[in-house]
Amino acid sequence: MTFLSATLDRVKPSPTIAVTTKAQELKAAGRDVIGLGAGEPDFDTPQNIKDAAIAAINAGKTKYTAVDGIPELKKAICAKMKRDNGLDYVPAQVTVGTGGKQVLYNAFIATLNAGDEVIIPAPYWVSYPDMVLLGGGTPVTIEAQLEANFKITADQLEAAITPKTKWFLFNSPSNPTGAGYSWDELKALTDVLLRHPHVWVMTDDMYEHLAYDDFKFCTPAQVEPKLYDRTLTVNGVSKAYAMTGWRIGYAAGPMVLIDAIRKVQSQSTSNPCSVSQWAAVEALNGTQDFLAPTNALFEGRRDLVVGLLNQAKGVVCPKPEGAFYVYPSIAGCIGKTSAGGAKIDNDEAFASALLEETGVAVVFGAAFGLSPNFRVSYATSNAALEEACNRIIAFCDGLK
Repeated sequence: MTFLSATLDRVKPSPTIAVTTKAQELKAAGRDVIGLGAGEPDFDTPQNIKDAAIAAINAGKTKYTAVDGIPELKKAICAKMKRDNGLDYVPAQVTVGTGGKQVLYNAFIATLNAGDEVIIPAPYWVSYPDMVLLGGGTPVTIEAQLEANFKITADQLEAAITPKTKWFLFNSPSNPTGAGYSWDELKALTDVLLRHPHVWVMTDDMYEHLAYDDFKFCTPAQVEPKLYDRTLTVNGVSKAYAMTGWRIGYAAGPMVLIDAIRKVQSQSTSNPCSVSQWAAVEALNGTQDFLAPTNALFEGRRDLVVGLLNQAKGVVCPKPEGAFYVYPSIAGCIGKTSAGGAKIDNDEAFASALLEETGVAVVFGAAFGLSPNFRVSYATSNAALEEACNRIIAFCDGLK
């Protein structure tokens, strides 16, 4: 009899964390490594947010708080939802967790029963299917192909829905592709969901403010108000405000669901960090002036990376609408052998050989449910990105 839970056999450790850890180990050993695996901005949290945290500490706001968020933060979240998304919520419809990841996990734990299905477009963030499995549900993936700019169609969604479907999990702009759905593209999906009232919608809007060119962010309950009563809109301060380590995520939705999420959280972590909550209040209520220059910086990095990677033999890299990732195809590299003698049978082998032979750390596509691809996070300096992409070009040139 094994000591560990059988549930663990259904899940795997996070591949993105594994890549980052491996890159850090190689750096510690003296290797020249450029890490393009971590999904976090490379600049510091804005000063006004840090000042709010310091003020909270000095004011003694370091005790336990309400399980799922202080009233001031919930009020700020409601104001943000109205301001940015045109959605009306009251504080009782809001939950705050230790990062968006916990909020998603709590929602699955609170709602899934054995046999329940969750539809997840692929490529997907690596944690989605495993959180569904931990909740006892069954992930059902829909492959969004390169030719469709990594977006699923209404017909694909319609075909995936069964009587067992409980959730449709939606992420735009996407991790790992950066693909963003326009209003019309999203409306086509919400029209399908209207025909299936037993299906609830869970959105991951974490990259809302990272949108480029003329792309305009929108979220399902905003596009189709009739879905309001069965949509959990999830967001957080991690990406837009460079607050990944502060660990604050939140969601708004129907009160019955929010109550269930609170119940789960009350018996796991209890409240998120009190100081981080006060910092998040300032992030949402304070000046938003830094968002535009940050976006301009990321947009320039995106253009740099897309332009360079499309020079690599066997690589096709589409230009994404948002986030800070690209997800190039390496179909033209499969079946070849690297200069170092590694057989490139799949995207995991490609990423492994790339790291060993050039010191560039990327995440292989199979981790995100669609191959043969790899993910690059361009949330690092232009100099590092240019050097990394040139190494990738040289690596691909050396494939035989």
